Amino acid sequence: MRTTRRVAAAVLLVATVGLVIAASSSAAQDRPRHREAACSTTVRGSHATASCFNPNPRADRVQLHVECAHWWDPDMDARPVEVGPAQYVRLAERCWKEIRKAWVSHR
Repeated sequence: MRTTRRVAAAVLLVATVGLVIAASSSAAQDRPRHREAACSTTVRGSHATASCFNPNPRADRVQLHVECAHWWDPDMDARPVEVGPAQYVRLAERCWKEIRKAWVSHR
């Protein structure tokens, strides 16, 4: 009798683990994919450069934003550029003096 209960408990445990694994893999497939271009930003002195590559089947619009360190130095925004599927673009902006922060936005 004990052996039957142990076998039944083991079968129930394996079935439960199988259901959990199946549910987690289907949930991972249902998640929306990240549809933005991959961008990296570099800052050297007063120059900022963003390099973007779009591995997705849909186009993405990217724009480089630069925040200058000094109050009298105007912040700069590059014009938005469309990055098509499997395309690579490079954006550049600068401040007169130092750059506080540079980032890329996606639309």
